Amino acid sequence: MPPSCDTVPEADAADTKMADPKIIDLIKAREGEGQGPFTSLEFFPPRTDEGVKNLYARMERMKESTSPLFTDITWGAGGSTADLSLDLALHMHNNGHVANMHLTCTNMDESIIRDALQKCLDGGIRNIVALRGDPPEGQDEWKATEGGFTCALDLVKYMRAEFGDAFGIAVAGYPEGHPNAITELKPEEVENMTESEKKRCSVIDRVTAVCRDEDYKKEMDYLKEKVDAGADVIITQMFFDPEVFINWVKDCRAWGIDCPIIPGLMCINAYAGFKKMIGFCKTRVPPALEEKMESMKDDKDAVKQFGIEYGAEVCQKLLDAGACGLHFYTLNLEKVVYGTLDKLGISSGLLEQSNEKDAASMVAKGSAWCKKGDTVKSSAGEGTVVEIKADGTAVVDIGGETHELAKGAYEKLGNAV
Repeated sequence: MPPSCDTVPEADAADTKMADPKIIDLIKAREGEGQGPFTSLEFFPPRTDEGVKNLYARMERMKESTSPLFTDITWGAGGSTADLSLDLALHMHNNGHVANMHLTCTNMDESIIRDALQKCLDGGIRNIVALRGDPPEGQDEWKATEGGFTCALDLVKYMRAEFGDAFGIAVAGYPEGHPNAITELKPEEVENMTESEKKRCSVIDRVTAVCRDEDYKKEMDYLKEKVDAGADVIITQMFFDPEVFINWVKDCRAWGIDCPIIPGLMCINAYAGFKKMIGFCKTRVPPALEEKMESMKDDKDAVKQFGIEYGAEVCQKLLDAGACGLHFYTLNLEKVVYGTLDKLGISSGLLEQSNEKDAASMVAKGSAWCKKGDTVKSSAGEGTVVEIKADGTAVVDIGGETHELAKGAYEKLGNAV
């Protein structure tokens, strides 16, 4: 029987002080006390033991230096990082973070979901991000298990039915529309976009894509369903145009979505990583941002410094518009987060304390498959992936020459971050 909404779950009845507070309760408490906006952090599970050790140290440093309201840990596609994600979430909880563990239902059997939630409950974790999830790396399409969950809404409903109010539940919001709901347009269609579509469309490699108005409405209806089913916080997909977020929040309120909405902010750390993510998520990039990134793409230090400046500019616009907090997708790094917070005046002197000597160890677990921008090694040498074909063949730039390497003939060295 699921825990009652009015009782303490049995796993914590003996010592309720060990359980994390719910994020929604922390936000409401801050609002009640008239406190200003908060910050929060997100990390992913590293592939190696060395990476995990280094991440433990970074988590501790960033907890002490930024005092995040909560800290997220991601869950790999298809449960590829399930055990490590849970271990990291418990580590965070046991070391003073309010842990917010991601949980996806991609290719996930109900028993695995229940087991993960029960272990969180027993370990004192009280916050979950309910997600459908991406296809496992190497697969192009998302698939549900037979009789399993088909979407994040299913997962929200399941959690409330089976665990009552034991968990605070966050869900994802997509200011530009979910990537699956974004359509590439033909030239004649571009000319006929509505004003609202023009404000959220993206142009990548001269191809215009947008979540059409009819699909955008479906997206908003679905988000409302997730909140009505029991989600109490929304954390957004990354975006680089603050006006898109601001307009989307207004639409959320018009749709009757009244819960806290936290903007998710992807730190710009490197040109290759930036290009990889905007391509994967079909993210709108303001022309001035694109021009600036292209002008410095071969200067790693300049890109990172600009990431700080642009990050602070976006954050300030969000805060001026009334954002309740700032959620940083850290990419397991700290320099851009520290520099952004210093520029905002939220902190002072953190940038000078940043240490990213361990950056090479911050490769995501479960990412053995490669994507465009990743670094690989083969008998032909080391190079950068420029394309992955359907059969796993990687097209790799090695010293200016293009090589096609069959699946299994190359080894991934690092992500484009």
